[in-house]
Amino acid sequence: MGSLGAILKHPVDIYPLLKLKMAAKHAEKQIPPEPHWAFCYSMLHRVSRSFALVIQQLDTELRNAVCIFYLVLRALDTVEDDTSIPTDVKVPILIAFHRHIYDHDWHFSCGTKDYKVLMDQFHNVSNAFLELGKGYHEAIEDITKRMGAGMAKFILKEVESIDDYDEYCHYVAGLVGLGLSKLFHASGLEDLAPDSLSNSMGLFLQKTNIIRDYLEDINEIPKSRMFWPREIWSKYVNKLEDLKHEGNSVKAVQCLNDMVTNALIHMDDCLKYLSELRDPAIFRFCAIPQIMAIGTLAMCYNNVNVFRGVVKMRRGLTAQVLHQTKTMDDVYGAFFDFSCMLKSKVDNSDPNAIKTLSRLEAAQKSCRESGALNKRKSYIIRNEAKYNSVLIVLLFVLLSIIFAYLSANRSSY
Repeated sequence: MGSLGAILKHPVDIYPLLKLKMAAKHAEKQIPPEPHWAFCYSMLHRVSRSFALVIQQLDTELRNAVCIFYLVLRALDTVEDDTSIPTDVKVPILIAFHRHIYDHDWHFSCGTKDYKVLMDQFHNVSNAFLELGKGYHEAIEDITKRMGAGMAKFILKEVESIDDYDEYCHYVAGLVGLGLSKLFHASGLEDLAPDSLSNSMGLFLQKTNIIRDYLEDINEIPKSRMFWPREIWSKYVNKLEDLKHEGNSVKAVQCLNDMVTNALIHMDDCLKYLSELRDPAIFRFCAIPQIMAIGTLAMCYNNVNVFRGVVKMRRGLTAQVLHQTKTMDDVYGAFFDFSCMLKSKVDNSDPNAIKTLSRLEAAQKSCRESGALNKRKSYIIRNEAKYNSVLIVLLFVLLSIIFAYLSANRSSY
């Protein structure tokens, strides 16, 4: 549920963590009885538990479409990520993947662990896909075709410039944003969002993942995966892998901050996209990952541990985001709070400090002008001392009662 140390330090996390655990149990019980759908939802829980939780809020028809869309793109991504597949084998698979989803018998063995199971039994995904409505078929096929072609392009090309970086992120994530917007529109629940806003929703998430996953990607065997653009990292080191060496820590953090600053440019588009959603379930489905992204960027910024291990939001804070994100006011509040957290870490001597502060202040201005900051409770930046003292006392009282009960039972034998 969360480490005891973290819970004692942040006792306000206890209730959201319990709610999260209950929601996870409930989601596991919602798996459909049909074998192919059972496989799809079980696989969704195995490859992304957080996504599996958020998706449960959608109505059945849209939930099924989004589930299959996610698994198709996860399978496509598994092919792209497997560095053991020869290029001459990988590229044709990526380009033709949109046709494979119509084939009951197609599968391709690659990936590891749960991803290998997904690929080996992909026929279950195809069978479920074929049961969706025509509008969902068209949207999923179109995005899969465009994404496969884009991935194939970057198998043969490195990410050199910032324009390359934006193009790569468009293919692997911006298109996800466009696809989801098409699915929402096909469901009749939302108007079709502008492509530019849908694209930014995907880019913000993808750039956050690329920043956070630097060490995992650079240490990939048998071949490193390199997504940070040369135009940025070459200002600080001679080779991308040099960033992980302790002797380059100062330059590595400056490069990291440059990457985070690049990602921040998408914040305003994300806020605009979310503000125009009408359906409450779709809103929560879209809003929660965006809040997690700005929160993760706040954790990563100016943090050398990105080059030493995994940096992420604590589980209790994640539970709070899942529990409390219900309205646009909550989004404005979370973006404002995490922007403040990130802003407090900006060192004026950083080469990109002015640009970083400018982008943060632009987002904070949007949050202030919404009028939401005066009527919401901040769950990220707050003085928890008054909560901590009371809750810790209550925790010790509870433990004392349990200890006394156990001691009495032992003495009665």
